[in-house]
Amino acid sequence: MENRLNTLLADMVVVSHKLQSYHWYLKGAHFFDDHAQLERYYDEMNENADAVAELMLQLHMSPASTMKGFLSLSGIEEAAGGEVSSAEAYSHVLADFEYLLDEVYAVKAAADEENQILVSNQMDDYLASLSKHNWMLRQVLK
Repeated sequence: MENRLNTLLADMVVVSHKLQSYHWYLKGAHFFDDHAQLERYYDEMNENADAVAELMLQLHMSPASTMKGFLSLSGIEEAAGGEVSSAEAYSHVLADFEYLLDEVYAVKAAADEENQILVSNQMDDYLASLSKHNWMLRQVLK
């Protein structure tokens, strides 16, 4: 469980930084609305990462805590950097959120199998949030 949670934590941290990069380098006609939305996403992802790390500590596990460690564990690619349109940013965000959703499902399944009730319950919150975000992002990208 510790390895699964560390991978999830790393992915959340990398996605958060990626969202912040898009927030900074966003361009285009929808800048004002999309700039604010990307900030909401990275704020939420930071809160989620913090909650995963704190849950791990409650369960006497050791969360990863360095950028080098996060990057070595994460399956998410960093943002390329530079200017990005809203459509480009949201396309990448959707792909990353879909990746995270699959990962959260896998963590929840393992937690249920290991009777890790606290982990399973916390994953339920992420499943609901990511599912809704993904639906909304698909609507925007139509």
